[in-house]
Amino acid sequence: MSDADVIVIGAGPAGLACAAQLGERGLRASLLEKSDTVGPVWRRHYDRLHLHTDRGHSSLPGLPMPRGYPRYPSRDQVIAYLENYAAHFRLAPTFGCEVRMLRREAGLWHADTTRGRCAAPQVVVATGWADAPHRPTWPGQDDYRGSVIHSSEYRRPEPYRGQRVLVVGFGNSGGEIALDLADAGIDVTLAVRGPVRILPRDLLGLPILTWAIGQAWLPPRLADAINAPAIRLAIGPTRGLGLTIARKGPRRMIAEDHRVPLLDVGTLDRIRQGAIHVRGGIGHFTREGVAFVDPHGEGRTVPFEAVILATGFRADLSRLLPQATDTLDNQGSPRITGMPTGVPGLFYCGQIPSPTGQLREIGIEARRIATFASRMLHERADPA
Repeated sequence: MSDADVIVIGAGPAGLACAAQLGERGLRASLLEKSDTVGPVWRRHYDRLHLHTDRGHSSLPGLPMPRGYPRYPSRDQVIAYLENYAAHFRLAPTFGCEVRMLRREAGLWHADTTRGRCAAPQVVVATGWADAPHRPTWPGQDDYRGSVIHSSEYRRPEPYRGQRVLVVGFGNSGGEIALDLADAGIDVTLAVRGPVRILPRDLLGLPILTWAIGQAWLPPRLADAINAPAIRLAIGPTRGLGLTIARKGPRRMIAEDHRVPLLDVGTLDRIRQGAIHVRGGIGHFTREGVAFVDPHGEGRTVPFEAVILATGFRADLSRLLPQATDTLDNQGSPRITGMPTGVPGLFYCGQIPSPTGQLREIGIEARRIATFASRMLHERADPA
């Protein structure tokens, strides 16, 4: 691997955007990707996935998504866009290159990788969080005779025909996978442990993201209070559906808990129609199914042939960055992204959920990181 001004780890949207913006400012970026292609996480998503943010707010810097794309592009369209983006900016990732550890020594960041070592004055960690599935366990799970997979392994409903399926979790993956199964006529249940927040994908004819961007300057609590009546009207009544709406509004949930509310694309309607059943949290597994915990603490056992864990992702970067754990919280996630971290030459990009759209935020962060990196490199070359 050749010398570089900046090492960029990950060739997903964040890594590609950072490498492109660094190149636009004359910096040499070494783009390292452990898989064999760009956008690897997008390729592993389920077939029916579409962007939950609209095309107009989801382009990376320097190359708009094609006008021929629909308002909410499909998974395959996003993959094609990422491939075109890499080609447009002549990015040449080093594939099959997993970074095992980053350490700073003598003013340089050294990357220990599966393809040798490389060094540069600065490094951008753009690995995202969707490559580290969180797989909680419950008592009795080892004795369960059905299949248990994480949502990152789910592709399409056909393998589940004739089965009773439990989807655990009410985030965007859980809601859409349950909808995918229900639309295929499969008996599906959602396990929802606690209070939830639901947003319409569109509000008054505009993408919900448009409203979030327009109100970004408002404090989260105030924005939530202003939007609450319109959101309640848009999503409709939820009483009797087995769902408890969280007291904390969506903006606060994202800002304080880094949790993204469900952007409803039809799941609620299918729950109302009885095509998707809703249960509470899991108490324990049995050989044939799951015992749920109701609000009174009494368990009810329901048989299932398959369980899909839509339980999110938890990327712990503490092993990758043993010298920079002060930049991480107690779960190993960055405390700040898209800005200098306080550790010389270290940046994170796209590592924290954004209320104004993840791809849009990645673009903003990539431009900002490139500006800081260029400035720091020039200061390093000319200390006076």
